[in-house]
Amino acid sequence: MKTTASGVSAPAADQTGAGPATAPSAGAAKETNLLRAFSFSIYATQALVVSYIPLYFLDRGFSAAQIGILYSTGPFISVFANLITGTASDKYRTIKKLLTVLLLGQLVMISLLFTTNSFILVGLIMLAFYFCQTPMNPLSDSLILLSSQYTGRPYALVRIFGSLGSAVCAYAFGLLLKQTGTSAAPFVGMAMIAVSIGFSFLLKDYQGALKKMDFSGFLKLLRKPDTALFFLLVLVISIAHRMYEGFLAVTLRQMGASDSLVGLASMISGFSEIPVLFLLGKYGHKFKELPLLAIASLMYAVRFFLIGKITSPVWVLPLQAMHSVSFGIYFATAVRYLSGIIPDEYRSSGQAVYAVIWSGFAGIISGTVGGAIYDHYGKGAFFHMAAGLALAACAGFLGKHFLRRK
Repeated sequence: MKTTASGVSAPAADQTGAGPATAPSAGAAKETNLLRAFSFSIYATQALVVSYIPLYFLDRGFSAAQIGILYSTGPFISVFANLITGTASDKYRTIKKLLTVLLLGQLVMISLLFTTNSFILVGLIMLAFYFCQTPMNPLSDSLILLSSQYTGRPYALVRIFGSLGSAVCAYAFGLLLKQTGTSAAPFVGMAMIAVSIGFSFLLKDYQGALKKMDFSGFLKLLRKPDTALFFLLVLVISIAHRMYEGFLAVTLRQMGASDSLVGLASMISGFSEIPVLFLLGKYGHKFKELPLLAIASLMYAVRFFLIGKITSPVWVLPLQAMHSVSFGIYFATAVRYLSGIIPDEYRSSGQAVYAVIWSGFAGIISGTVGGAIYDHYGKGAFFHMAAGLALAACAGFLGKHFLRRK
């Protein structure tokens, strides 16, 4: 038996879906449903922030360049926010309390958007908002991973509801804001954040090991060749992913796509990952992580190569369905592999480092270097470079797999 920080004794179980799920008790089933609802709500909020808050700023009179600056603060501040909150979570052995505090911070910041039209003040508000918003995913992932010791439910079968929330609400919010206007976007965001806060109060505060965190031990862990190489490969594939994600809408617009087609493309990618996450939750334990990561990277390369070749925006829709076998496989498998090389007492810090690389460093590099490449060499060279990075990551994951076997 293993004791969680909330005082719940839980049987030792796989945290990631690396083994079959056991039938949970009534209390465990209730907790699983709470985690699923919480995941749904926080990813729904993120769908609003990514898709519709920029339109809110546009209607408030901000230029496209100003909106780009506002959104570039996210990857920058995420580097510090994830490291600070991840370390604090492991040091003080709490995830739930941090999630609640961060959600309260988001609620305050988004409500302040109504108080000013000053670009500088809005920039400071969004900087503080992103400080509270960017650590949500790694912290909630840590909570789900550790909860499976008690609930018996693999990570993927809980996280799948985050994908569902993002896909469903991206479309639903669009229908709502079409009727009300984008001026209502912050109100919708406040409502969803309030719902998330309500769920956060009901969650248990799971933690794995009772050992006090030794930060020097965590640094030694990061310096291990196996761990360092994994994070390096994550950086390579993350840059490629962020290049695609950050410039897809621009590419579609340049090819003559309507706003509804852009929204449809986003919805297809969100829905496509749901069946893959479900299958990985059920059967992922039958496959080794590194070969799966290599397959996902190869699918990324094919996807990026094809987007660099097409000339009609309609062809983007089937390519968006490839999100399932690229991001869907990669994300669940990378989290599963990370849980195997990072001990429980460093769980949140490990997830924070992963998030810093995935959304922070990769976002900064893809936005600056990638943007310059796109402007100077065009769509084809840009996406083919992303495909090359994905192929390099594929080779790295395969090489790492064969080295481990030896």
